[in-house]
Amino acid sequence: MTLTPSLTGRTRTPRTARRSARPRRARGTWARRAPLLPALLFMIVVTQLPFVGTVAISFMRWNALDPDDRAFTGLRNYQEAVTDPESRSALLTTVTLTVTVVLVSLVLGLALALLLDRRFRGRGIVRTLLITPFLVVPVASALLWKHALYNATYGLINGSLTWLWSLFGSDDPPQPDWLSSLPLLSVEASLIWQWTPFMMLILLAGLQSRPLDAVEAARVDGASTWQVFRYLTFPHLRRYLELAALLGGIYVVQNFDAVFTLTGGGLDTANLPYAVYETFYQAHDYGQASAEGVLVVLCSLLVGSFALRTVSTLLREETR
Repeated sequence: MTLTPSLTGRTRTPRTARRSARPRRARGTWARRAPLLPALLFMIVVTQLPFVGTVAISFMRWNALDPDDRAFTGLRNYQEAVTDPESRSALLTTVTLTVTVVLVSLVLGLALALLLDRRFRGRGIVRTLLITPFLVVPVASALLWKHALYNATYGLINGSLTWLWSLFGSDDPPQPDWLSSLPLLSVEASLIWQWTPFMMLILLAGLQSRPLDAVEAARVDGASTWQVFRYLTFPHLRRYLELAALLGGIYVVQNFDAVFTLTGGGLDTANLPYAVYETFYQAHDYGQASAEGVLVVLCSLLVGSFALRTVSTLLREETR
């Protein structure tokens, strides 16, 4: 291949050589991507095609109790989903449940991460035990809280109250029915127990990635533990806190197991996923349930977009 000199004295590749190099690069790119095509097609068939079908059904009047009455209704199902009082109540419950669980889990996860960031005997065992709640199947976790902890007759909480009152010579301890008296708080407590280890893992990774030389320099200059945390540790953890909150919010918004298992959606604990379940399996209104499901997906995508932006920003900062 001949090279032509330019006016500045440099050599230039002929256009024909550049044009021939483009197909080679394209073939190399497709050679790298071809093994991924089966997995991509499988994901499209399994996830995207059903969602497209759900979107199509959401614009239809389709009730299984009256199968002959099917018609295109446009945005009527979405209008009913937004204006229906039960749907608005489910939306408010979803927001309350998500915000409470995420914020409390973040605070507890930060405290546990700061504890595990220190060296002490048995730290590995403590870390494993603290991670365990996140590894429990969600339905099993809800059943554990419902029967082993909340049960008014043999639950651990009321049993502990009985034992405490007996220490003071009382034979009439309070035995509340937690799921009836504090239903939403009961669901939130079980989810906080389940999601605190997730927050702890993300924040612990952030703590272990902070520059230790800056911390040591601050301590040499006489900074207290609170000052080190306020001016060094907390600013470094800001991105990790945002990431943990957004990822936790995505999963808690879609939570169905705890509400279904603990309260069955009663006593104003029904969130959006449970409202979709009621509309689909109990009212058999496929069009309305599809519209509500699409709204849940849009809410999740909205939170997920912020999570992806936070992750990309965090990765850019780590590569600097």
